[in-house]
Amino acid sequence: MEIRIATAEDWPGIWPFLREIVAAGQTYTWPRDVGEERARSMWLVPPPGRTVVAVDTDGTVLGSAKLTPNQLGPGAHVANASFMVAPSAAGRGIGRALGRYVLDLARADGYRAMQFNAVVASNTRAVSLWRSLGFEVVGRIPEGFRHPDEGYVDLLVMYQRL
Repeated sequence: MEIRIATAEDWPGIWPFLREIVAAGQTYTWPRDVGEERARSMWLVPPPGRTVVAVDTDGTVLGSAKLTPNQLGPGAHVANASFMVAPSAAGRGIGRALGRYVLDLARADGYRAMQFNAVVASNTRAVSLWRSLGFEVVGRIPEGFRHPDEGYVDLLVMYQRL
């Protein structure tokens, strides 16, 4: 597996699993029926943000992440990131590899910290992964997410000083 900066040519490999994950409505605060063009503009971020892909040896996109400033102006020294792994590639360490890569990228870019604004508390695999990579829960939004199966669940704000 290789992790590299995404190009526009990677979008056809990202879109199918991004659409599936968002449509499931279990982990992302995006509209479940987001259209392709809107999703593309939200995922393939302009500078200073960056989008990366994890690709298999045959070129198949296994996962992707985006790195952006969490806020503008005086808050731009704190990074934000989002991650998606193709369901067919789950359990292969793709999320962990992307997490490490993006943390290193954020450090190299001069960010002082990384903050996740909305980790769905019922997404225990993600919460466990981020904790294992050094994130801590610094806030909780009670019933901040409407899960399609579990009803209203908490959103977590997770943070790591870089």
